[in-house]
Amino acid sequence: MKDSKKFTEAGTDIEEVKRQNAQSGLSYYEVKELIARTGGKGTAMYSDTDPEQIKKNIKGNE
Repeated sequence: MKDSKKFTEAGTDIEEVKRQNAQSGLSYYEVKELIARTGGKGTAMYSDTDPEQIKKNIKGNE
């Protein structure tokens, strides 16, 4: 029988989920706080968006 302190009823390892979450990058609220503090400046390092591709998409939709 699984230890109820470490697993959910569905069998999810709670400590493993916490470990993975800690390694997953910024949370939604951390991103909101960062943007609020910086006005969005200097946040490009947290994005995998290609700005040039976005500009091309915008021009293509005009």
